[in-house]
Amino acid sequence: MAFNGILIHALVDELNRELSGSRINKIVQPEKEELLITFKTPTSLKRVLMSANASLPLIYFTEQNKPAPLTAPNFCMLLRKHIGSGRISGVSQMGLERVIRFEIEHLNELGDEDKKYLYVEIMGKHSNIIFCDKNDRIIDAIKHIGYLQSSVREVLPGRDYFIPKQDEKTDALSITSEGLDDLLSKPDSISGVFSKAFIGFSKITGIELAHRAGLDGDMPLSSLNVSEKDRLKDEFFSLIKNLERDTYSPTVYYEEKTGKPVDYSAFNLSCYSDLSKSSYESVSTLLEEYYSKKLIYTNSKQRSSELHKVVSNLIERKAKTLSIQESQLKDTGKMDKFKLYGELLQAYSHSVTLSSNKVSLLNYYDNTEINVSVDPSKTPMENSNQYFDKYQKLKRTKAALDIQMKETNDALSHLSSILTSIELSETEADLIPIRQELYDYGYLKKHPGKGKNKKQEKSKPLHFITDDGFHIYVGKNNYQNDELTFKVASKEDWWFHSKIIPGSHVIVKTEGKELPDHVYTDAASLAAYYSSGRDSDKLEIDYLQRKDVKKPNGAAPGYVIYYTNYSMTVRPGVFNMKEVK
Repeated sequence: MAFNGILIHALVDELNRELSGSRINKIVQPEKEELLITFKTPTSLKRVLMSANASLPLIYFTEQNKPAPLTAPNFCMLLRKHIGSGRISGVSQMGLERVIRFEIEHLNELGDEDKKYLYVEIMGKHSNIIFCDKNDRIIDAIKHIGYLQSSVREVLPGRDYFIPKQDEKTDALSITSEGLDDLLSKPDSISGVFSKAFIGFSKITGIELAHRAGLDGDMPLSSLNVSEKDRLKDEFFSLIKNLERDTYSPTVYYEEKTGKPVDYSAFNLSCYSDLSKSSYESVSTLLEEYYSKKLIYTNSKQRSSELHKVVSNLIERKAKTLSIQESQLKDTGKMDKFKLYGELLQAYSHSVTLSSNKVSLLNYYDNTEINVSVDPSKTPMENSNQYFDKYQKLKRTKAALDIQMKETNDALSHLSSILTSIELSETEADLIPIRQELYDYGYLKKHPGKGKNKKQEKSKPLHFITDDGFHIYVGKNNYQNDELTFKVASKEDWWFHSKIIPGSHVIVKTEGKELPDHVYTDAASLAAYYSSGRDSDKLEIDYLQRKDVKKPNGAAPGYVIYYTNYSMTVRPGVFNMKEVK
């Protein structure tokens, strides 16, 4: 649901409860468009982080402190001058707008009581932090917006502060039952009509209301009967009641398999029933947790994307090299013909006369006449030796190409397995051994001194436990695959891997027990999921006991061979087991 008006409403309730009556203790501006204000309450110090950054606008309580720059920016100095020890008389929201207003009482230069407002606008690229006097005249803003940037509203010192009107949008807190009836008669979808009609409502709000009413958010309003519209109205007014009572249940939603943060909300969203979730006591805790995890995930994906591009380019270059080698190998197909020509010219050297650039000779292998190109200025033996030279050259070329093509194919297979490891990586720690493997095998050049004296988190194999207590391990990269297969697994343990395509080594520890049939299937599904074919509907998996898995001398990490195995076709996924963190 992100930072919509409903979440702001919940956050304002929290800010108001915690900060009303507190005094401003410290104001710093750690970043160009960011403030960190410390408030002194009767029992403790509270820090609030405010950011008007276009890519990540936010506001929440935080325990983390940030260092102030050596020279405070002008906006920060201005705030310190006016409200450096001001008292918070209240925190409010403007309707359901994404705007938070801090009302601050302070003593002016003459020692008289005065009032100022600090507006925090969480509006995407239009986000801002604006400081106003008691008459809502702008004193300054963290971002100045002139007429050339916006013809709707200038945000400059001396201008009147106002919130731009949102055409055709109304306040959901004041709508009547009759007004909602009129709204539900419009030619729109359920999810679309709420986000278009109400300030502070996002599209997911409409989807959630539809889901709670047992309807599909994409359904057109015209298709609803009276009973369905009544259910939708009931859910809407139930939501409004919770807002008015300040009854919230802050929740973050994650992809169950990857742990990627997907969304968050001030209320429980039943439409996300297929996602895992975490509940929080406060909106601020939710926001801080969500954005810290989101940042880790985003940074990891950005780095994995860069590494993915590097490895993809290496694969492309190797593929081009292989194509050239295959073309050269095709040319060596002439060598047997050159050898035959040399033999025939040698055999008939005493009887043949070279009067033109071609000579007809009897092929004594199949008794057929063949025309052989010759140089009439040379003797038959000289022509014969010339053909033998060509044969020997092509023979040497083929022998060299056979070795080179094996090396190229091995490199392609190795790089493809590395690319799969990158695609399956979830954290920055997962990328460290992958990057090391690229250094170790000369695919990347390591800069001298880079990474030294840096303590890095060690990536560990994935560990799962089935419902009936069997431990399953999954390698995240080639080094882990080798370690699991040849160090962790005992000879009687079972080994799973996707057939032909790159993927993780999956080990099931038997501990001397017979595996139930479902464990074979669940482990195979896990091997399918942690492979390059994870998006397939079905995938073939090979499985056998670890004792039958061999590693050739000098083979690349993760590369193994086996000759006796079972196979099954399964659906990729993580079933009937839980992950051990």
